[in-house]
Amino acid sequence: MSNFAVTPHINVADEIGFGKTVLMPGDPLRAKFIAENFLENPVLVNNVRGVQGYTGYYKGVKVSVMASGMGMPAIGIYSHELFNFFDVENIIRVGSAGSIQENIHLYDIVIGQGACTDSNWASQFHLPGTFAPIADFDLLCEAVKACKEHGATYHVGNINSSDVFYGDHVDVPEGLGSVYGLKKMGVMALEMEAAALYMNAARYGKRGLCICTISDHVLTHEETSAEQRQTSFTTMMKVALDVAVAMENK
Repeated sequence: MSNFAVTPHINVADEIGFGKTVLMPGDPLRAKFIAENFLENPVLVNNVRGVQGYTGYYKGVKVSVMASGMGMPAIGIYSHELFNFFDVENIIRVGSAGSIQENIHLYDIVIGQGACTDSNWASQFHLPGTFAPIADFDLLCEAVKACKEHGATYHVGNINSSDVFYGDHVDVPEGLGSVYGLKKMGVMALEMEAAALYMNAARYGKRGLCICTISDHVLTHEETSAEQRQTSFTTMMKVALDVAVAMENK
Protein backbone atom coordinates (compact mmCIF):
# COMPACT_ATOMS: atom_id res chain seq x y z
CA MET A 1 0.00 0.00 0.00
CA SER A 2 1.13 3.56 -0.67
CA ASN A 3 -0.03 7.14 -0.56
CA PHE A 4 0.90 7.23 -4.25
CA ALA A 5 -1.36 4.46 -5.52
CA VAL A 6 -3.65 5.23 -8.43
CA THR A 7 -7.13 3.74 -8.37
CA PRO A 8 -10.10 4.22 -10.70
CA HIS A 9 -11.48 7.00 -8.47
CA ILE A 10 -8.46 8.47 -6.66
CA ASN A 11 -5.32 9.85 -8.30
CA VAL A 12 -3.09 11.55 -5.73
CA ALA A 13 -1.77 14.80 -7.17
CA ASP A 14 0.69 15.75 -4.44
CA GLU A 15 3.38 13.95 -2.44
CA ILE A 16 1.66 14.85 0.84
CA GLY A 17 -0.85 12.06 0.13
CA PHE A 18 -3.56 11.24 2.68
CA GLY A 19 -3.49 11.46 6.45
CA LYS A 20 -4.18 8.54 8.76
CA THR A 21 -7.70 9.94 9.25
CA VAL A 22 -10.00 11.15 6.49
CA LEU A 23 -13.10 13.24 7.16
CA MET A 24 -15.72 12.39 4.55
CA PRO A 25 -18.64 14.69 3.87
CA GLY A 26 -20.99 13.83 1.06
CA ASP A 27 -20.73 17.25 -0.59
CA PRO A 28 -17.47 18.24 -2.36
CA LEU A 29 -18.13 21.87 -1.46
CA ARG A 30 -18.30 20.90 2.22
CA ALA A 31 -14.93 19.19 1.83
CA LYS A 32 -13.54 22.39 0.32
CA PHE A 33 -15.08 24.46 3.15
CA ILE A 34 -13.51 22.27 5.84
CA ALA A 35 -10.10 22.35 4.15
CA GLU A 36 -10.09 26.12 3.64
CA ASN A 37 -11.46 27.05 7.06
CA PHE A 38 -9.85 24.52 9.41
CA LEU A 39 -6.72 23.00 7.87
CA GLU A 40 -3.33 24.66 7.76
CA ASN A 41 -1.69 24.63 4.32
CA PRO A 42 -4.39 22.51 2.66
CA VAL A 43 -3.40 20.89 -0.61
CA LEU A 44 -5.82 19.52 -3.21
CA VAL A 45 -4.61 15.93 -3.50
CA ASN A 46 -7.46 14.42 -5.52
CA ASN A 47 -10.09 15.80 -7.84
CA VAL A 48 -11.12 12.79 -9.90
CA ARG A 49 -14.82 13.27 -10.72
CA GLY A 50 -14.69 16.54 -8.77
CA VAL A 51 -14.83 14.92 -5.34
CA GLN A 52 -12.18 17.34 -4.01
CA GLY A 53 -9.86 15.61 -1.58
CA TYR A 54 -7.58 17.83 0.51
CA THR A 55 -4.77 17.17 2.97
CA GLY A 56 -3.46 19.66 5.50
CA TYR A 57 -2.69 20.00 9.19
CA TYR A 58 -4.92 20.50 12.21
CA LYS A 59 -3.25 21.13 15.56
CA GLY A 60 -0.06 19.78 14.03
CA VAL A 61 -1.60 16.51 12.80
CA LYS A 62 -1.89 15.61 9.13
CA VAL A 63 -5.60 15.21 8.31
CA SER A 64 -7.44 14.71 5.04
CA VAL A 65 -10.95 15.55 3.95
CA MET A 66 -12.58 14.16 0.82
CA ALA A 67 -16.13 13.98 -0.43
CA SER A 68 -17.96 10.67 -0.77
CA GLY A 69 -20.91 11.68 -2.90
CA MET A 70 -24.37 10.41 -1.98
CA GLY A 71 -25.37 6.88 -1.08
CA MET A 72 -23.79 3.63 -0.01
CA PRO A 73 -22.38 2.63 -3.41
CA ALA A 74 -20.45 5.92 -3.54
CA ILE A 75 -18.99 5.88 -0.03
CA GLY A 76 -18.42 2.16 -0.47
CA ILE A 77 -16.10 2.82 -3.42
CA TYR A 78 -14.13 5.63 -1.78
CA SER A 79 -13.78 3.95 1.61
CA HIS A 80 -12.67 0.71 -0.04
CA GLU A 81 -9.94 2.48 -2.00
CA LEU A 82 -8.78 4.66 0.91
CA PHE A 83 -8.64 1.72 3.31
CA ASN A 84 -6.94 -0.67 0.92
CA PHE A 85 -4.61 1.45 -1.21
CA PHE A 86 -3.75 4.68 0.66
CA ASP A 87 -2.88 3.61 4.23
CA VAL A 88 -5.96 5.31 5.68
CA GLU A 89 -6.93 3.87 9.08
CA ASN A 90 -9.91 6.01 10.09
CA ILE A 91 -12.78 7.44 8.06
CA ILE A 92 -15.20 9.77 9.79
CA ARG A 93 -18.32 10.58 7.83
CA VAL A 94 -19.38 14.17 8.58
CA GLY A 95 -22.81 14.49 7.05
CA SER A 96 -26.38 15.60 7.38
CA ALA A 97 -29.31 13.54 8.61
CA GLY A 98 -33.06 13.82 9.03
CA SER A 99 -34.38 13.45 12.58
CA ILE A 100 -37.26 11.06 13.28
CA GLN A 101 -37.44 11.73 17.03
CA GLU A 102 -39.25 14.64 18.70
CA ASN A 103 -36.35 15.34 21.06
CA ILE A 104 -33.69 15.60 18.32
CA HIS A 105 -33.74 19.03 16.70
CA LEU A 106 -32.18 20.97 13.81
CA TYR A 107 -28.42 21.42 14.29
CA ASP A 108 -28.20 18.72 16.98
CA ILE A 109 -25.39 16.22 16.42
CA VAL A 110 -26.11 12.51 16.13
CA ILE A 111 -23.32 9.96 16.49
CA GLY A 112 -24.11 6.62 14.88
CA GLN A 113 -23.27 3.88 17.35
CA GLY A 114 -25.00 1.50 14.96
CA ALA A 115 -26.42 1.81 11.44
CA CYS A 116 -29.63 0.01 10.51
CA THR A 117 -30.15 -0.31 6.78
CA ASP A 118 -32.51 -1.41 4.03
CA SER A 119 -29.51 -1.94 1.75
CA ASN A 120 -28.28 -5.25 0.38
CA TRP A 121 -24.65 -4.14 0.94
CA ALA A 122 -23.84 -6.98 3.34
CA SER A 123 -24.71 -9.69 0.81
CA GLN A 124 -21.32 -9.34 -0.89
CA PHE A 125 -19.61 -10.65 2.25
CA HIS A 126 -21.55 -13.96 2.18
CA LEU A 127 -22.40 -13.90 5.88
CA PRO A 128 -24.81 -16.17 7.71
CA GLY A 129 -27.80 -14.39 9.24
CA THR A 130 -27.89 -10.64 9.76
CA PHE A 131 -24.79 -8.48 10.23
CA ALA A 132 -25.04 -5.47 12.59
CA PRO A 133 -22.93 -2.54 11.29
CA ILE A 134 -21.42 -0.64 14.22
CA ALA A 135 -19.00 2.24 14.70
CA ASP A 136 -15.49 1.84 16.01
CA PHE A 137 -15.57 2.21 19.79
CA ASP A 138 -12.41 4.35 20.07
CA LEU A 139 -13.67 6.81 17.46
CA LEU A 140 -17.06 6.87 19.17
CA CYS A 141 -15.59 7.59 22.61
CA GLU A 142 -13.38 10.38 21.25
CA ALA A 143 -16.36 11.92 19.45
CA VAL A 144 -18.45 11.96 22.64
CA LYS A 145 -15.52 13.54 24.51
CA ALA A 146 -15.12 16.21 21.83
CA CYS A 147 -18.85 16.97 21.80
CA LYS A 148 -18.72 17.58 25.55
CA GLU A 149 -15.68 19.82 25.21
CA HIS A 150 -17.41 21.90 22.52
CA GLY A 151 -20.66 22.12 24.48
CA ALA A 152 -22.56 20.47 21.63
CA THR A 153 -26.05 19.03 21.90
CA TYR A 154 -25.49 15.44 20.84
CA HIS A 155 -27.22 12.07 20.79
CA VAL A 156 -25.65 8.60 20.51
CA GLY A 157 -27.47 5.56 19.18
CA ASN A 158 -28.86 3.95 16.06
CA ILE A 159 -29.18 5.75 12.76
CA ASN A 160 -30.68 4.36 9.57
CA SER A 161 -28.79 4.21 6.28
CA SER A 162 -31.29 4.03 3.46
CA ASP A 163 -30.98 3.46 -0.27
CA VAL A 164 -34.06 5.66 -0.70
CA PHE A 165 -34.26 9.44 -0.40
CA TYR A 166 -37.59 9.95 -2.15
CA GLY A 167 -40.38 7.42 -1.76
CA ASP A 168 -43.73 6.46 -0.28
CA HIS A 169 -42.14 5.24 2.95
CA VAL A 170 -42.43 8.67 4.62
CA ASP A 171 -46.13 9.39 4.08
CA VAL A 172 -47.91 6.15 4.90
CA PRO A 173 -50.03 6.04 8.09
CA GLU A 174 -48.47 5.29 11.46
CA GLY A 175 -48.15 1.59 12.06
CA LEU A 176 -47.52 0.87 8.39
CA GLY A 177 -44.55 3.01 7.40
CA SER A 178 -40.88 2.17 7.75
CA VAL A 179 -40.14 5.57 9.30
CA TYR A 180 -42.69 4.97 12.05
CA GLY A 181 -41.28 1.51 12.59
CA LEU A 182 -37.76 2.87 12.92
CA LYS A 183 -38.96 5.66 15.19
CA LYS A 184 -40.63 3.29 17.63
CA MET A 185 -37.43 1.24 17.79
CA GLY A 186 -35.49 4.31 18.90
CA VAL A 187 -33.63 5.03 15.67
CA MET A 188 -32.53 8.66 15.83
CA ALA A 189 -32.24 9.81 12.24
CA LEU A 190 -32.09 8.89 8.57
CA GLU A 191 -29.03 9.15 6.31
CA MET A 192 -27.61 7.22 3.36
CA GLU A 193 -23.98 6.18 3.89
CA ALA A 194 -22.95 4.95 7.36
CA ALA A 195 -23.84 1.26 7.08
CA ALA A 196 -21.58 0.72 4.05
CA LEU A 197 -18.75 2.60 5.74
CA TYR A 198 -19.09 0.51 8.90
CA MET A 199 -19.16 -2.76 6.97
CA ASN A 200 -16.14 -1.85 4.85
CA ALA A 201 -14.22 -0.82 7.97
CA ALA A 202 -15.08 -4.13 9.62
CA ARG A 203 -14.07 -6.14 6.56
CA TYR A 204 -10.67 -4.49 6.18
CA GLY A 205 -9.74 -4.15 9.85
CA LYS A 206 -10.10 -0.37 9.88
CA ARG A 207 -12.17 2.17 11.83
CA GLY A 208 -15.31 4.02 10.78
CA LEU A 209 -17.63 6.53 12.42
CA CYS A 210 -20.59 8.59 11.26
CA ILE A 211 -21.21 12.00 12.84
CA CYS A 212 -24.17 13.90 11.42
CA THR A 213 -25.79 17.25 12.01
CA ILE A 214 -29.56 17.29 11.82
CA SER A 215 -30.43 19.19 8.64
CA ASP A 216 -34.14 18.47 8.53
CA HIS A 217 -36.88 16.96 10.65
CA VAL A 218 -39.09 14.31 9.08
CA LEU A 219 -41.87 14.79 11.67
CA THR A 220 -42.04 18.60 11.79
CA HIS A 221 -40.88 19.26 8.20
CA GLU A 222 -38.33 21.83 9.39
CA GLU A 223 -35.27 21.99 7.16
CA THR A 224 -32.03 23.83 6.46
CA SER A 225 -30.91 25.27 3.12
CA ALA A 226 -28.19 23.81 0.90
CA GLU A 227 -25.91 26.70 1.82
CA GLN A 228 -26.50 26.14 5.54
CA ARG A 229 -25.67 22.46 5.16
CA GLN A 230 -22.48 23.36 3.32
CA THR A 231 -21.13 26.00 5.69
CA SER A 232 -22.86 26.10 9.08
CA PHE A 233 -22.26 22.61 10.51
CA THR A 234 -19.02 23.83 12.04
CA THR A 235 -19.36 22.21 15.48
CA MET A 236 -19.58 18.78 13.86
CA MET A 237 -16.49 19.59 11.80
CA LYS A 238 -14.50 20.64 14.87
CA VAL A 239 -15.58 17.51 16.73
CA ALA A 240 -14.43 15.26 13.87
CA LEU A 241 -11.11 17.09 13.56
CA ASP A 242 -10.50 16.72 17.29
CA VAL A 243 -11.18 13.00 16.93
CA ALA A 244 -8.60 12.83 14.14
CA VAL A 245 -6.01 14.48 16.40
CA ALA A 246 -6.83 12.15 19.31
CA MET A 247 -6.51 9.06 17.08
CA GLU A 248 -3.16 9.98 15.51
CA ASN A 249 -1.14 7.79 17.86
CA LYS A 250 -3.69 5.00 18.38
